Amino acid sequence: MPPESVTKSKTIESPAPGLPPVAGAVASSLLWIDPEGCSASLDVDSFSGAARRLGFELETVRDLPAVRRALAGERVQAILLGVEGWDEAIRDLLAALASAAPAVPILGVTAAWDSRLADRLLSHGAQDLLVIDELDAPRLQRALRTAVARQGTLIRLIEGEQRLTRAVTGTGDGLWDWNLTTGRMHCTERWKSLTGNPRDLPCEGPVDAWHGRIHPDDRAGFDAVLAQHLEGGSDRLEHEQRLAVGSLDTKPLEYRWFRVRGRATRTEGGEAVRLSGSITDVTAHKEAEEQLLHDAFHDTLTGLPNRALFSDRLRQALRRLHRRPEEGFAVLYFDLDRFKQVNDRLGHSVGDELLREIAGRLRDNLRPGDTVARLGGDEFGLLVHDVADPGDATHVAKRVQELLTERYIVGRHDIFTSASIGIALATSAGDYHQPEEMLRDADLALYRAKAAGRATYEVFDREMHHRAMALLRLETELRRAVHLRSFVMHYQPIVSIDSGRLVGFEALVRWVHASRGLVPPREFLGVAEATGLIVPLGWWVLEQACRQMADWQHRYPADPPLTMSANVSGKLFLDSDVVDRLASLLEGAGLAPESLRLEITEQVLLEHGDEVLHRLAATRALGVQLHLDDFGTGYSSLSHLQRFRYDSLKIDPSHIQRLGREDGSQALVRTLVTLGRQMEMNVIAEGVETADQFERLRELHCPEGQGHWFARPMEAARAEALIRQSRRAASP
Repeated sequence: MPPESVTKSKTIESPAPGLPPVAGAVASSLLWIDPEGCSASLDVDSFSGAARRLGFELETVRDLPAVRRALAGERVQAILLGVEGWDEAIRDLLAALASAAPAVPILGVTAAWDSRLADRLLSHGAQDLLVIDELDAPRLQRALRTAVARQGTLIRLIEGEQRLTRAVTGTGDGLWDWNLTTGRMHCTERWKSLTGNPRDLPCEGPVDAWHGRIHPDDRAGFDAVLAQHLEGGSDRLEHEQRLAVGSLDTKPLEYRWFRVRGRATRTEGGEAVRLSGSITDVTAHKEAEEQLLHDAFHDTLTGLPNRALFSDRLRQALRRLHRRPEEGFAVLYFDLDRFKQVNDRLGHSVGDELLREIAGRLRDNLRPGDTVARLGGDEFGLLVHDVADPGDATHVAKRVQELLTERYIVGRHDIFTSASIGIALATSAGDYHQPEEMLRDADLALYRAKAAGRATYEVFDREMHHRAMALLRLETELRRAVHLRSFVMHYQPIVSIDSGRLVGFEALVRWVHASRGLVPPREFLGVAEATGLIVPLGWWVLEQACRQMADWQHRYPADPPLTMSANVSGKLFLDSDVVDRLASLLEGAGLAPESLRLEITEQVLLEHGDEVLHRLAATRALGVQLHLDDFGTGYSSLSHLQRFRYDSLKIDPSHIQRLGREDGSQALVRTLVTLGRQMEMNVIAEGVETADQFERLRELHCPEGQGHWFARPMEAARAEALIRQSRRAASP
């Protein structure tokens, strides 16, 4: 390009009225660019005169730096570009001018009209091509007015497109436009980016390029929604589909989820001719949605289906059974025996890991089509298909027990466990109608299995249901009885076997039932324990027993004083204030702590462990005696004696009743008596019913005894008469 040359003509004071540029005191200018020195072949002087008559100052430049300096003053109303022909230099100059001054219109000026040159100029940003010899003032004015208007419109279009582009870019959407007549689709660069297409791929092509990317499982749904919209059945098109991203030659294809939205452009007759819209990548949203759905129906700890999903699959199985009665199935409801001890002794983290291990073991051995679920806590459910009779279900139950009894290694711990299993069968359409009914019956069978000794299974039958309903009625009546205190105390004497002296009594509660009369404890204490009613009932029994013994000690003093024994549930010791409450009760009754003997079973420590151990120690420190009841019936009795100090052992009646038989029972009782003596504990034989048993216990030097041979449980008045009789017998 020639060296810079700028020629300025003088300012015209006032342009002709109605012309586009008005600059006040400062003249507007037209910028004449002569890149090829073509001024010699053009009548620039006449052209300059026309510009002056319109009130413009003409500035002539020949290179781009000079153009930029001239444009910096913001006085330039239009750029006049002298051209003799088309070449790359003109093309590059037009691009540079559009970049430097996008709002200023460019008009080409040539010596003779050339339509091909005009087309080239217009396609590269110029507004017009003028022939210099034809430019008088009016024609130049019209050309400038038109160019300014066109350039303003173009600028507004560009700015509008830029705003739209920014808005679309902000949403992250890709835009598309489908010509339904030609079958071709135009898409934006963002559309290509979202679908993983190469950047050099044309933005326009057949719509099959999109349709071919739709996941096979989603095509039919999309086609149906599309057809409905094109036929006028919906106001807008909306569909979620998976699109293959990247090259379609790559196997396996990678898919992402997209939400497709669009709306048809229609003729006056309602025929759809175009369809335009957007696609939005919703993969993250779908994955989060699927995760939420998974979490709603799966247990977070084990990953197994939860109760909701298990119930849903059970409901589906019941529906199939009603359609096809030959497709019987079973529900196995099971929980882990003594799982609470794992949590109490090893910690909840170990317990959680054990549950995960168990879940994995069950899942790995699951038959295809069956479902295993965690129903809560340490409870699991197993839905077993293809069950024709109880034998099919019990076979699976045995396999489950075998799996669960194998050793678990959790951290540094070797853990062994077992399961009690309840089974409910559905082998005909009329057996069940709702999942809850079947789960209820399986749970009842589980309850029966645990009552039978754990590590076993029970199949539900209708008799269980009747018993369950009876238990429900019993619980309702028992709650009312506890509220109204419809109980009475009986007392059974405890006697020194060597001297026959009355040592004390065991307090035994009886339920005064409105229609059944006196109900013995064996018929309701189990329900009281299971429902938690044993806690208020237990405190009531202790209060009655302590007040009664305090009264007897006051009226019939003895040395040593009579004592009162009472069975207590381990649930009383789950309360943190049990020791303070017991001390308050004794003080209120006026009974010395040493006169109260609390009898607890080894099951208390089995079920509650260290949680109650320190409270038992605090109770003993209070002065209250602790007796280990039913000693010799549990596998861990000796370990309990090592862990905790008791005042007495009560030998279980089952051992006493076998005394004299040739099964080693007498040797066992002798061992227990010796054990008590060596550990400086009193020993009480419970369940003495015959003179022979009494004599054998005396030969074994058992300190104390209790049972029907001495006296049956009796009301307070008869017990008081026995005290008076005992005092008379002891008097010289």
